[in-house]
Amino acid sequence: MARAKNYFVKFDPKESSEKRVSRLKQWFNRSRVGNLVKSRRYRDDKRHVSKRKVRGSALIREKYRAERERKKYYL
Repeated sequence: MARAKNYFVKFDPKESSEKRVSRLKQWFNRSRVGNLVKSRRYRDDKRHVSKRKVRGSALIREKYRAERERKKYYL
């Protein structure tokens, strides 16, 4: 598992904390750190699914949905 990192912006005594937070958010949004974190969190870059597998999963879901509908009225 990757280690957590802390990100900082250089402290300027003349600016308010809100301004500093705003600068950090600007830097964060301009950099690709957010995209990197999201991709690692949800493993988008690790798992590639093909159209065949997606279609197969959809067919199985549809089968179970139809089965639930049939069982709904005939307990």
